[in-house]
Amino acid sequence: MDKTFWHAKWQRNEIGFHEPQPNALLIRHFPALHLSRGARVFVPLCGKSLDIHWLLAQGYQVVGCELSPLAVRQLFAELGLTPHVSTCGRVTRYMTGELCVFAGDIFDLTPDMMGRVDGVYDRAALIALPPALRDAYAAHLPALTRSAPQLLVCLDYDQSCRAGPPFSVDAAEVRQYYAALFNPVCLATVPVPGGLKGICPAREVVWHLIPIR
Repeated sequence: MDKTFWHAKWQRNEIGFHEPQPNALLIRHFPALHLSRGARVFVPLCGKSLDIHWLLAQGYQVVGCELSPLAVRQLFAELGLTPHVSTCGRVTRYMTGELCVFAGDIFDLTPDMMGRVDGVYDRAALIALPPALRDAYAAHLPALTRSAPQLLVCLDYDQSCRAGPPFSVDAAEVRQYYAALFNPVCLATVPVPGGLKGICPAREVVWHLIPIR
């Protein structure tokens, strides 16, 4: 799996991972971050998620990153927004009002490009990455966001049943990736109705990653 895999998914509109409504776990648990209206929330590997619509509607500023420019253009179109588009290093920045999305490789982003980040919402980033990239991502994300608190949603299932993505990331891995900088607190564990694509039982696990100051 590489960048070509994800570009092809969007080109063929094979986006079963795109939920048709804002994520219920986001709505239920985002208040745990205790962010005020106007806070700036980073959504990594955001696609054209309706979660962004919800965050904007709650009065937050949103900054996202998405590999596929097609997904980014669709996001702004579905929001009815016309962004200002500019080159920013090796990525392209789409920006308007309270929304800024970088199209390109998240590893090409820097803290200076990102600006202020008050919280992170990761529902589909960590679990989209194979093991070879997860360590690098888990180190890069706190560096990008200056260790802002996170709401992290993971899948936990028997990885031998399915190759992924999405990948299984259990509690031990979450602590392995983040415990040096955060106190990982499990907020909820919710069975996935029908299991993972009907193949095997699966659970969504919601984590609050509290920065260690």
